[in-house]
Amino acid sequence: MKQRTRSIMKYKSLLFLLILSFLFSCNDNTKKEVDRDQKGGEFKNEFALKDVSGIRFYEVKRRFKNGLSFNKDGFQQEPSWIIEVKAPDSIMVYSPSKNDMETVYLQFDHDKVYNFMREFFRVKIVTKDSLILQRLHVDGKIIAGDEDYRSEVYCTYYSKDYIEKKLHTTVGALQKPTQADSLFIAKLARRTFADPANAKVAFAARQPAVFLPNSKNVTAQKISTIDELNKRNTSVDYLYPIYRLHINKSYKDFNFSFSVIVDAWGKLYVNRVDGVMKEDLKYRKKLLDGITSVYLQNLFVIKPGTTLGMKHSSEVSLQVSGKMNP
Repeated sequence: MKQRTRSIMKYKSLLFLLILSFLFSCNDNTKKEVDRDQKGGEFKNEFALKDVSGIRFYEVKRRFKNGLSFNKDGFQQEPSWIIEVKAPDSIMVYSPSKNDMETVYLQFDHDKVYNFMREFFRVKIVTKDSLILQRLHVDGKIIAGDEDYRSEVYCTYYSKDYIEKKLHTTVGALQKPTQADSLFIAKLARRTFADPANAKVAFAARQPAVFLPNSKNVTAQKISTIDELNKRNTSVDYLYPIYRLHINKSYKDFNFSFSVIVDAWGKLYVNRVDGVMKEDLKYRKKLLDGITSVYLQNLFVIKPGTTLGMKHSSEVSLQVSGKMNP
């Protein structure tokens, strides 16, 4: 009996030592977790941009905080930059217009915030293989916080060696939209199928709707509003597409500006009416409905807008003119 009691006591002592050892191990792991950067839960990264000088990085991802490349309005974040730190105060950036790298000023602002090419970035991760930069929205001297959607864009860069030798892939393959993007766009598109004329569920098409003349008496011209000086980049042409349509031999001379919703089947619905007093809005809307159904639907071939190959409702601004005797 005594021998059995001693065995039980020995077993309990061993169990206590094992539990104690486990607790110490957990405490050590907790200490390692505390060493993480509290902002974002990432490991502290002591590298600065100057530490990767001479390494060329290719932007392979540009996504919102939720991991998607698209937002509900149809705007797409597109990775396209190539950068290489040259010195503490200069960085090389790829210029599409010159088809070459050009050196620009690299300004260190504060707290891992840098400015180059008139854009502000916060450095999140710097290694010899990759960079993660948070693109920031700045108004005057005030940086919008992380909770502001305009500062919720994260850009991932990989070095060429990392892409080719470790990932065994290409820059182009890494830049493609993900399956999550496709599922998100499909969900938005289905909403437009259920209510095709509703401007609230319509969203910008990555390949905007197209108007093609179906008669020698009409012309169609797509208008570009890109203005680099005023930071209106290439995305404005698909976010806010504009067409100038002219009709010869119309019932009367007219010139109207308005927008239409082009649904997934190419049908038009008058949406916004410009340049009219509130009391005349109902009459003008009825007039434009007639011009749209009689002239536009019959004299133009209308191809609906698509995103990732999926048709959906989108808005197009129109400048429509008519001439009785051309």
